[in-house]
Amino acid sequence: MTSLTLLWIALPFLIGFLIYLLPRLDRPLALFGALVSVAYAAQLFIARSPINLRLLDHFGVSLLLDPLAGFFILTNGLVTAAVILYCWGSNKTPFFYAQTLILHGSVNAALACTDFMSLYVALEVLGIATFLLIVYPRSDRAIWVGLRYLFISNVSMLFYLVGAVLVYKAHHSFDFVGLRGAPPEAVALIFLGLLVKGGIFVSGLWLPLTHSESESPVSALMSGVVVKAAVLPLVRCALLLEEIDPIVRTFGVGTAVLGVFYAVFEKDTKRILAFHTVSQLGFILAAPEVGGFYALTHGLVKAALFLIAGVLPSRNFKELQTQPMPTPLWVALAIASFSISGFPLLSGFGAKVLTMKSLLPWQVIGMNIAALGTAISFAKFIFLPHKRQDKAEPSTLPIGFWAAMLLLLGGLVVANVVYYDAYSLENIVKPLATIALGWLLYWVIFRQLAIKLPRVLEEFDHLIGFMSLSLILLFWMALA
Repeated sequence: MTSLTLLWIALPFLIGFLIYLLPRLDRPLALFGALVSVAYAAQLFIARSPINLRLLDHFGVSLLLDPLAGFFILTNGLVTAAVILYCWGSNKTPFFYAQTLILHGSVNAALACTDFMSLYVALEVLGIATFLLIVYPRSDRAIWVGLRYLFISNVSMLFYLVGAVLVYKAHHSFDFVGLRGAPPEAVALIFLGLLVKGGIFVSGLWLPLTHSESESPVSALMSGVVVKAAVLPLVRCALLLEEIDPIVRTFGVGTAVLGVFYAVFEKDTKRILAFHTVSQLGFILAAPEVGGFYALTHGLVKAALFLIAGVLPSRNFKELQTQPMPTPLWVALAIASFSISGFPLLSGFGAKVLTMKSLLPWQVIGMNIAALGTAISFAKFIFLPHKRQDKAEPSTLPIGFWAAMLLLLGGLVVANVVYYDAYSLENIVKPLATIALGWLLYWVIFRQLAIKLPRVLEEFDHLIGFMSLSLILLFWMALA
């Protein structure tokens, strides 16, 4: 099994370089690389026994593959495959598909690592691959957004690296369990790096501009899988060390409420989805023991929504309310919006019920507010006008788009059976009541509201300042 695991980690990088040698096979090769990860994740669920690998003693690579990682790996495989299908008929060059596979492989590597140094290497490769996809259009705007992301990412990882060194100094090991007994500044520095890379709380306010200004396939990858490469290590640390668990849960609640607060007032489709990425990551961290299933559901939903946003006639909701979309496209948009709102028969329902049942008492109020805000936000999408397409009118959406939707939305239906115990009367009534109240508030208040929140907190210099404030907060929490 060791050889198979190492081959699985190396395969996306090998295929990525092979695409440069065989450019005519770029799409099939890229799709094959993504589907291999789907198969490997399925094997983790079937075997159920964790795979622990230590390759180079205390200085070396420590890997852990278990069902928790399986949820994240499955998400990575399905989202990457959907993006490749979405782009199949486009004019994307072999460079795009090669970088997509390298990004896919670096996410897999980060998800498998359980030592801070190997994770550092994986996240740095991930940052470079993401940067190259962001700047792929080569426009001035894309290059600026990409450089902004790269600089913030690298600064945060410098803090992380210092923290990893302090852990090694304390225990002569880079393993995650080394946080126990490590100095408070080590915990603060490592968590700062992971919070920034994962788009968590105020440290993640780089995310809305970056995700919303990137191309839709890149936004789908970033929101669906890239940020989760830093979220899983936070979840693992919370599960391994009981003293870390309150810190992770606190940031989970704060992130969920912060993201949804911005989203309910936003009028741009991609920015709403970007802020909801921040919010939904909070749901994963608020209940670490069930975060894997929520990560899968969120990854499928958010990838589908970003891909749909890429084919809408406008990003502005005021314009969309006067331009009815084709009914089939609205159906896909509604299914994804229903799932993330927690509607039954879709995996978002089971994920939310499971998360809410795993909360501590002090988290309940904040997470219910976040759930209500989610229903309000996605009412904006659900109540957009649509029209039946004339049979004589040719469809403008390529078959690759529908193949991606079938994979992602079909995954939401299939994953719904994971937690079938959720279907009790009490569990069904509460999410439906939350959704109904959210829709009512949308029609009565938020639909007519024209408040535009300032974007000053997203400015580049303020983002660096927030790193310092977050570091102080983390140090205080670790010391406490």
